[in-house]
Amino acid sequence: MTVTDALLNPVLAADAARPLITFYDDATGERIELSGATFGNWVAKTANLLRDECDVEPGTTVAVLLPAHWQTAAALCAIWWCGAEAVADPAGADVALAAEDTLEAAAGAGLVVGFSLDAFGRGLGSVESGGRLPSGAVDYATEVRLQGDHFDPLTPVPDDAPALAGTDVAGVVAGARARAAELGLGADDRVLSTAAWPVASTGGLVDGLLAVLAAGASLVHVRHPARDQERRAGTEKVTRVLDA
Repeated sequence: MTVTDALLNPVLAADAARPLITFYDDATGERIELSGATFGNWVAKTANLLRDECDVEPGTTVAVLLPAHWQTAAALCAIWWCGAEAVADPAGADVALAAEDTLEAAAGAGLVVGFSLDAFGRGLGSVESGGRLPSGAVDYATEVRLQGDHFDPLTPVPDDAPALAGTDVAGVVAGARARAAELGLGADDRVLSTAAWPVASTGGLVDGLLAVLAAGASLVHVRHPARDQERRAGTEKVTRVLDA
């Protein structure tokens, strides 16, 4: 069982129509709400892209140079569904997933997938066409739309396969479940968080995403927080607020 199977499947089985991730970016005014079913479709599309277009499979290392964002959550779940390992350092990684401001840092990987993180799905574009993506890189926003909404792993992923910065599948799942219990999170919770999700230091990623999934809770994530979070918590019917 992959990390994605262990953490996401119970959420979808319980109530796939319930809001799973509500994402805000106060710098752009963006708000998007994804049900479990919609998020699952994005994970499947991303996993198909990574496997079929980027050759991501068990044993592949994928550097994640992305901010805390709903697309990052989908990308991480997709990496694990493929049986690959999410790492922080792009040097020597097979694939790197990079935002516009981390494309240069991602150059040490074998293949770069560029994420525009644009609210309207606009891609980064290649340098040949006046865009930002280097030659040979994959434009996530453009390519992910062409992928199927269903993903079937080709091979089983063992529990001791590396999944997150050297921690194996079983360790990531157990850590997320243990942290959910420590935080007292439950399936009825709606959690507001502004935490960063650096792969190199997994505390924020575990508290801000994985523990929420492990609990079967709903996440309200705010990037570039600038507005009254107390008022937002009331509007979104938040039951728990996690410190950044």
